[in-house]
Amino acid sequence: MSDALIISHGQPSDPETAEAALAGLAARVAGHLPGWSVGSATLAAPDVLERAVQGRVGVVFPLFMAGGWFTRVHLPRRLAEAGGAGWRVLEPLGCDPAVQGLVLDALREQGRIDSVILAAHGSGRSAAPAAIAVRLAARIRAELGIARVDAAFIDQSPRIAETRGHGPGSVCLPFFAADGGHVGNDLPEALAEAGFQGRVLPALGLNPALPVVIARAIRAGRPICAGECRPVLA
Repeated sequence: MSDALIISHGQPSDPETAEAALAGLAARVAGHLPGWSVGSATLAAPDVLERAVQGRVGVVFPLFMAGGWFTRVHLPRRLAEAGGAGWRVLEPLGCDPAVQGLVLDALREQGRIDSVILAAHGSGRSAAPAAIAVRLAARIRAELGIARVDAAFIDQSPRIAETRGHGPGSVCLPFFAADGGHVGNDLPEALAEAGFQGRVLPALGLNPALPVVIARAIRAGRPICAGECRPVLA
């Protein structure tokens, strides 16, 4: 039996709800991984990571939308502190070309689209979290032929609240791993401030095809790379 652990940020204001949601995702992923034990842990819930890695060694799948300092430095450090230094960290969710393909598929299903907001978290301290969304926006323009695709962010410029001019034929796709506070509260407020008139799709983390994609990534075992992850452009 091989061990895999799906790790996410979690939600400090409501750690139990985020833990339960991640455990549900892990159970769905396990259904596509016979011969594997698939667990989960959020970094926001006290002592959960310590219990999850105790007495086992396996692979960690980071349920994060970007690669950078957090997945390459902070997460391995947290694992070591929790007694899980032997666990091998894989490339995060947002760096998987198959996950990026789910974005394209979700947009194709909408029919005619005049413009897109690819809404992501971003960071006020590093360019790495935004880079994946910016490059994915370029891929959407190239493959779907949509002239205006704006990567916009909660936590850095260009901010979602400042992204104006998206009318009734527009779509906002939340490039988030879970349906937490950012998607449920911050994003609607920012879109309202921007005067957004289009449709808001479910967060990428709620895509029903995601468990299959994560299972394939875990089975493939692509190790985390030293540099910044990049989406594959057509």
